[in-house]
Amino acid sequence: EVQLVESGGGLVQAGGSLRLSCAASGFTFDDYNINWFRQAPGKEREGVSCISISDGSTYYADSAKGRFTISSDNAKNTVYLQMNSLKPEDTAVYYCAAGSGLGCYYGMNYWGKGTLVTVSS
Repeated sequence: EVQLVESGGGLVQAGGSLRLSCAASGFTFDDYNINWFRQAPGKEREGVSCISISDGSTYYADSAKGRFTISSDNAKNTVYLQMNSLKPEDTAVYYCAAGSGLGCYYGMNYWGKGTLVTVSS
């Protein structure tokens, strides 16, 4: 059974940090890129960051550059999103998703259920 399980969300004050985890199982981790998306209330889902497990290439949305860092522990089939200098506008449900295509944020094969991040001002 394919599973993507996010954890690490919570309530944090503006300027604080959180580290999200995405634990994957049930598929060949190395064959996928792992993406983080977020969806704020009343807004469309947006891609935040992604990592190619095979070569370690990383990509960031403009909103994440300089503040978020994506990384993977391939031995644990886990991807992390370190989020620093958090802002109230980062408040959203964060999802991880696995895609087998070449690019980020499109054609996801598997999705997690999400973890809520709330940043208070």
